[in-house]
Amino acid sequence: MSHIDPGEPDRVVLQARDVEFDWSKLPMHWIPGEPFATHVINFLHLVLPEGERWFVEVFKQALPLIKDDQLLEDVRGFVGQEAMHAESHQGVLDHFDAHGMDTRPYVEQVGWMFRKVLGDRPYGGRRAESWLVQRLAMIAAIEHYTAFLGQWVLDAKALDAAGADPTMLDLLRWHGAEEVEHRSVAYDLYMHVDGSYLRRCHAMVIAMVVLAVLWVRGVKYLMAADPVLRGRRKPRWRDMLRTGRMGLTPSYWQMLRSIPAYFRRSYHPSQHGSTSQAIAYLAKSPAAQAAEH
Repeated sequence: MSHIDPGEPDRVVLQARDVEFDWSKLPMHWIPGEPFATHVINFLHLVLPEGERWFVEVFKQALPLIKDDQLLEDVRGFVGQEAMHAESHQGVLDHFDAHGMDTRPYVEQVGWMFRKVLGDRPYGGRRAESWLVQRLAMIAAIEHYTAFLGQWVLDAKALDAAGADPTMLDLLRWHGAEEVEHRSVAYDLYMHVDGSYLRRCHAMVIAMVVLAVLWVRGVKYLMAADPVLRGRRKPRWRDMLRTGRMGLTPSYWQMLRSIPAYFRRSYHPSQHGSTSQAIAYLAKSPAAQAAEH
C-alpha cells in the first residue's frame, strides 16, 4: 500500500503500550491447516527480540547526536515501543520452547549476528561515530521493511477468514500498527545525523540480502523443528506462491514492489502506509486497550 493521504495526521506522539498476551491456548499451527504460512510469519518471532533490542541499544548511543527536540522525543518513543515489541515476541518463543519446538539454536545465531557482527566495536573518535552512523542507516533500511509488513498485516483480511488465532493476530497487528505509526523515525534520525544517499542505498542492499537469507533459513528451521510435522514437510518455493496468492503471507510481488521506492532520492517513509489505519487498529486492539485501562 503506497499513498500520500491529505487526511493523514501530521504527527503522532509515540508511546509504549504495556501489553500482555496469553499464549496458553496457542496452537502450533495458528493458521489452521497451514503450517507453512504459520512458520513464514513465525520467523518474525525468531529475529525480532534480538533485533529490536539491538535497535534500542544503537538508538540510545545516538541520543547525544540529536539536536532537534521533536526528533529526540520521537526517538525516545520509538525506543520504548521497540523494547516492548522485543519482550512480546520473546513470549511467543518461550511458549514454543515449552511446547516441544526448540527455537534456541537459531535464535542464538541471530543474537550472534546482532551482538558480534553488528554490535559495538572498540573504536574511538570518528571511527566510532562512523560505525554508529552505518548502523543507523541499516536500521532505517530494516524499518522500511517492518513498516511494509505492518501495513500488510493490517490489510490481511485473509488471515481472519482462514481462522487464524485471534491472540496471535492481535500481537501481529498491534506490533504492525506501531511500526506504521513510527515508520519515519529511524529514517529521520539517519538523515539528521548523516543523510548520505549512497550510504542509505548501500545499507538497503545489505539489509535485503541478509533478511532474505535469514527468512529462508528460518522457515526451513521452523519446519524441521515443528513437533507436529516431525520433519515430514519441507518448505517449497511454490508454497510461498500459493500462500501469497491466498493472502496468508506477503507475496513475492508485494515484497519486491516495496523495495524500489527506498532508492528514490525523494523517498520518505510517510509516503507509504496509513497512520490513520494504524491508530484505528490500536484503538480497538484487545491488548492495547487492556494496557490503556
